[in-house]
Amino acid sequence: MPKTPSHPSPPPLEANDVAIVGGGTVLWFVAFVVLLPFWGTLSDHGHGNWPWICLAGGGLGLIGLWYCRARRDAIARSRAAEAGTTGATGTPGTAERSPRTAPEGNGGDPATRSD
Repeated sequence: MPKTPSHPSPPPLEANDVAIVGGGTVLWFVAFVVLLPFWGTLSDHGHGNWPWICLAGGGLGLIGLWYCRARRDAIARSRAAEAGTTGATGTPGTAERSPRTAPEGNGGDPATRSD
């Protein structure tokens, strides 16, 4: 039986991980603030740990934000280093630029800008 031809894998999708993790972190902290006034009632019904679970989720979200930002910056540095080895003109080192510096007229996030 002939094997079906395999297609190359598509490139991975890029998402704004910082915004996604930041939104989740904010929701955990909002849930903590909303549940805190009802802590006594929640404790009476055996759910007194819910506000603290929300606080822990917010704290872990802050760690996730730190990680996502560090990852985004590392990817930007890697792309800048690749672009720096051979720039648009083909001359080594022509595309050297700090990953945090946006070019004039093309502001925005260094991880998503197009040079």
